[in-house]
Amino acid sequence: MDEHERFAEFARVRTPALIRAAYLLTGDQHAAEDLVQSALTKTYAHWRRVRHEDPEAYVRTAMYREQVSWWRRRSRQRQVAPTWALPELQPDPADHAGLRLAMRQALLRLPQPQRAVVVLRYYEDLSETQVAEILGCSIGTVRSRANRAVQRLRETLPTAEPLVEVRA
Repeated sequence: MDEHERFAEFARVRTPALIRAAYLLTGDQHAAEDLVQSALTKTYAHWRRVRHEDPEAYVRTAMYREQVSWWRRRSRQRQVAPTWALPELQPDPADHAGLRLAMRQALLRLPQPQRAVVVLRYYEDLSETQVAEILGCSIGTVRSRANRAVQRLRETLPTAEPLVEVRA
């Protein structure tokens, strides 16, 4: 299998998971797809080196940095409230579908830097150090953004019970 085929296989297998993470960051399916495509393009340029390390971590880092770059460019242009709508979702047979939808909407209401920290820390399960490195900020900034974001989510979702897995 040559390098091109290995990259194509990697992209085919990991793209759905990458798009899910990108959607949490962007709040828009099309922007999420663009973000993943951009990160995969950057990864392909360095594939010979990256494939021996952790290619998914490389793609995710490229994705998060690209998103931060997009936010910074957009905030310099003008401050506008997001106007996107959630895509139509398929019915979720899980018990906590309502809570997941409420959480998704609450995430979209967070400022973009706070949303990025929440996604990286709690959805991607990265350490504060890893999040700080990816976002190019200090650990203290990550902590304060996470604290503010969690506080705001608690205000937005006051009746939401934390999900607790019950094992028999």
